[in-house]
Amino acid sequence: MMRLLPLFFASLLLSACGLKPLYSGGSQGQVSALLGSVTVDPIEGKNGWLMRNALNDRLGAAAEGSTRYRLAIKLDDQIEGFGVRADDTVTRERRTLRARYQLVDLESGKTVLDATAGSDAGIDVVSSEYATIAAENTALENLTQKVAEQIVTRISLFAQNR
Repeated sequence: MMRLLPLFFASLLLSACGLKPLYSGGSQGQVSALLGSVTVDPIEGKNGWLMRNALNDRLGAAAEGSTRYRLAIKLDDQIEGFGVRADDTVTRERRTLRARYQLVDLESGKTVLDATAGSDAGIDVVSSEYATIAAENTALENLTQKVAEQIVTRISLFAQNR
């Protein structure tokens, strides 16, 4: 019984730290409601298609008439070679995906959030060109998921602080 007493006091201290769950209120909460009212503009290219799908999966499809915000995104996708051998062949690549995004309030037409997100991944360049291309594509898919998560997290923080 005495061993539980310090645990009880520690739990009281933690409850006073001021932390507030981001998704408090569940599907009826402020953050969830805002995320459900966002529509994602089409983004050109394969990386744009992947990004839009990743964002729609996380945001949930806005029902007809419930769209209040529009998310416009511009992507910058680059592959840079480094790790050069003596015969000038690249042994390593870095794929970088950056997104500049704007959340626009459709009622007022104002941009309420303008930010960037990004991530990068290292790729080993091997003797098989097919394997290298497959690794580059896998890196793009993984980067798209990471950047989409960053964007949704930032929009969620915006919704909580409104």
